[in-house]
Amino acid sequence: MEEILHLASHALEHAFWDTLRLVPFLFVTYLAMEAIEHKAGDKAEAAMQKAGKAGPLVGAVLGVVPQCGFSAAASTLYAGRVITVGTLLAVFLSTSDEMVPLFIAEQVPVGFMLGILLAKVAIACAAGLLVDFMLRRLHRDGDRKFHIHELCEQEHCACEEHHSVVGSALRHTLQVTVFILLVSFALEIVIDAVGEDALAQFMSASPLLSVLAASLVGLIPNCAASVTITQLYLEGALGLGAMMAGLLVSAGVGLLVLFRTSRPLGRNCAIAAALWGCGVIVGIALTLLGF
Repeated sequence: MEEILHLASHALEHAFWDTLRLVPFLFVTYLAMEAIEHKAGDKAEAAMQKAGKAGPLVGAVLGVVPQCGFSAAASTLYAGRVITVGTLLAVFLSTSDEMVPLFIAEQVPVGFMLGILLAKVAIACAAGLLVDFMLRRLHRDGDRKFHIHELCEQEHCACEEHHSVVGSALRHTLQVTVFILLVSFALEIVIDAVGEDALAQFMSASPLLSVLAASLVGLIPNCAASVTITQLYLEGALGLGAMMAGLLVSAGVGLLVLFRTSRPLGRNCAIAAALWGCGVIVGIALTLLGF
């Protein structure tokens, strides 16, 4: 019983601090969305529509900043249809989370680190632009309307009954934060129970299998995923292809926020599948090329 309580306490502590650092990003994002909705209206919608095609490039560059706040913010913006699917995917693919701090701590050559980051940006941008192009050709991008009010209706926050932009943003932030905290707590318990050694053995079985394994671990919406993948690469347990597959897929808590705030569910699953597919394709290609 004491061991279980210790495990739960440890998991709750990690989940709390991991969630807490996201709150400023979530609040600022919701505040901006509410301000745009209340103040800008149709002009903002027109501006967003005109700037849409460059979205994946901007998303890829912002996402490479070493923290997962942007992926959470991007999911929130997508839920309000402020950004395109391609832009969201670009942010997810370029998000590096804990890779850069670990590389710096282990004194990885700056040139190599910059090469990885630039590769992630290029892959993210290309994938995002391709997805947006295909959706436009298929006439599936018509849902990209600026309808934050539908997000409010979905969350049952009754924002229309309140005139305070700050109050509405706080309500949205609180709802999403509680959801992330609960899921992160559950994931921390699972990760602590399984152990990093078991994850290491699972991911280093064979070169191609390690790509698939790393990409699956990368889907875990928790910073522990990118930490584990990066550390295994630094220790020589994973090849470059497997590391890239896992880190491309590792979008932090962005997926959690996406599934919490955006509908329909089927589209969220398709986005997650596209994210995983991109990581696997790049990882296998690099592995077959001998990297």
